[in-house]
Amino acid sequence: MVIRKPVLLIDDTESSRLAIEILQSKNIQFVEYHISKFEQDCCVDLPTTQAPALFAPEGIFRNLEGIKEYLNVEKNRTNEASESAYW
Repeated sequence: MVIRKPVLLIDDTESSRLAIEILQSKNIQFVEYHISKFEQDCCVDLPTTQAPALFAPEGIFRNLEGIKEYLNVEKNRTNEASESAYW
């Protein structure tokens, strides 16, 4: 069984750096994905998505306030395992 990790969409801003620090300080495992990779890998940018944003099985959490909200949601979540790493 696989525990699903949230994906943290970041850029080069101070907010993204702080988002990383917040999650790491709470020992939350996550996958970091830089927004510029969409331009390189997917041939398109994400004009409507701003970093930091956290995409998790529990929902989408935008900006630092949203990531702090995720900490409350994650704390109350039962550690459900899945057969797949995908949602």
